[in-house]
Amino acid sequence: MGIRAAYVHIPFCEHICYYCDFNKVFLKNQPVDEYLDALEREIELTLKQYPTDHLETIFIGGGTPTALNEPQMQRLMEIIQKHLLPLTGDDLEYTVESNPDGVSEEKLDIMKAGGVNRVSFGVQSFDDGLLERIGRTHREAKVAQTLDAAAKRFDNISVDLMFGLPNQTLDQVRYDVSRALQLPITHISSYSLILEPHTVFAIQERKGKLPLPTQDLEAEMYQVMIDTIEAGGYAQYEISNFAQAGKESRHNRVYWENDEYYGFGAGSHSYINQTRRANIAPIPHYIKAEGLPVRKETPLTNVERMEEEMFLGLRMKDGVSLERFQTKYGVAFEDVFGDVMKRLLPNGLVEQTETHIRLTPAGIPLANEVFAEFIGEAQVQ
Repeated sequence: MGIRAAYVHIPFCEHICYYCDFNKVFLKNQPVDEYLDALEREIELTLKQYPTDHLETIFIGGGTPTALNEPQMQRLMEIIQKHLLPLTGDDLEYTVESNPDGVSEEKLDIMKAGGVNRVSFGVQSFDDGLLERIGRTHREAKVAQTLDAAAKRFDNISVDLMFGLPNQTLDQVRYDVSRALQLPITHISSYSLILEPHTVFAIQERKGKLPLPTQDLEAEMYQVMIDTIEAGGYAQYEISNFAQAGKESRHNRVYWENDEYYGFGAGSHSYINQTRRANIAPIPHYIKAEGLPVRKETPLTNVERMEEEMFLGLRMKDGVSLERFQTKYGVAFEDVFGDVMKRLLPNGLVEQTETHIRLTPAGIPLANEVFAEFIGEAQVQ
C-alpha cells in the first residue's frame, strides 16, 4: 500500500502551554514567510523522491496553525492546493488544528475555500480556573462562540479534552464532558496529562509544586469520561478517541494501522519505505537545509514493524486484524506472537476473536503494560 496520509507541521504559537513539549516557538519575530517557503520546497522534493498515487488524509498540526495571520494562512492553503490536493479525491479528510481564541472568521473562510473539511479545537477544559492553571489563553465563553462560527462552515468538528490536571476534580471532568456534548461537534479526543521533560509542569513537579490527582482518581476520571461520552452517542473507537458514526479520525487511523505517511515541516516525523525519519527541528536550520531536511533515518526490520503493528494497532477498539497482519508480513500472527498470547490471554487483558486481537475493557486502562509484552518477543524463523 502506498503513502496514504500527509502531516504538515506549523511550529508557531502565540502562547506556550505549561504541559506542551511539541516542537514549537513563540510566533513573535519568527521568519514565518521563510518557513512557508522552506515547507513548500520540502514538499516538492519529497514528492519527487517518494511519489504516491493517492492521499486519503491531510492534517495540519502544530504548534498552532491558526497562529498564522490571514495572508500566511492563505499562503499555506495555496501550497497545499498546489502540491497535495491534486493527489486526493472525493474521499479526502483534511483537518486543521485550531485554538478557540486564535481563529478569526476570515481564517475559517480561508480554510474552507482551501478545501479543509475538518477542524480540531484544543479546548482541554471548560473550567476557566483550570484553563488558566494549565496555561491556556481561551475561556469557556470563547469556545462556544468559536465553535458556533466553525459549525456554520464545517460539519466535522473535533475537540480535545484533558484529565489528570492539577487539582482537577471528578465534578470538573463531568462538567467538561457534558459541556462538550452540547457543542456542534462530531468527535472528542480525551488525553491524560503526561509530564514531559523540560515543560513548565515538569519543573513544578520536581519542586513539589504540582498537586496532581492520584493514580486511582485519574483512572476514575478516565472511566467517567468513557461512560459519559458514550452515553452521549459517541463510540469509543480508540483508547483516547470517541466519534459519532462515520466521523472517526481517518488520519490517526493511518498511524494506528502502522501505514506509511509523509511528515512535512520542522521537527515532523514521516514513515516512508519502511523507514522512520525525523526532520531537523530548529526553525533556522530547517529553513537553511539543502535537500530534504532530515535529521535522522531509522530503517525498520520486519520484526520491528510487526512489534509496532501490535502496540499501535491495539490502541484501536477493533484491535489488530489477523488477516491484515498475515497479508502485510507474510506470516501468521500465531507463529510470531503465539507465546505472548499464551501469557496474556489468562490475564483477561486481551482477547482473540476469529478475526482480531484486541484489548478487553479490563485491558484498556493497562494498555501500556500489554503493549510492552510484544516488544522483543516476536518469534520469526
